[in-house]
Amino acid sequence: MEAVILIGAQGSGKSTFAKERLFDSHLRINLDMLRTHRRETLLLEACLAAGQRFIIDKTNPTAQVRRRYIEAARAHGFRVVGYFFAAPLEECLRRNRERPGKESIPAAAVVATYRRLERPQFSEGFDELYEVTTAGDGQFVVQAMTRES
Repeated sequence: MEAVILIGAQGSGKSTFAKERLFDSHLRINLDMLRTHRRETLLLEACLAAGQRFIIDKTNPTAQVRRRYIEAARAHGFRVVGYFFAAPLEECLRRNRERPGKESIPAAAVVATYRRLERPQFSEGFDELYEVTTAGDGQFVVQAMTRES
């Protein structure tokens, strides 16, 4: 059983990565689709009870925000894997501008989240951590983080 927590500013590529790499194996939990924290909690609880692999596809900018998911997953015997999206702010803002209609959010919100981002640490309870960047051709580059990094 595996819980995946995506970490990064809006427009950093989290949802695209989840759809490309984890869609066939993990249930994706995200507020854009669920709309309320109550629905998110119900779906998370169902995944935990059923032993269903899942992805928390939100910004999850701080250790405090991530703690809720990590503690719940660990209490149910899940391995916890984090992906930190280290996209530069300008890249996040560009991707956000390219989003259609209501999917685009105010640039100030992207900047505010970017400023709050805390690099995840193994000490938070992660079993594995990865840093995700994009290559010049737009492909994701995933590099394992070490306990020393």
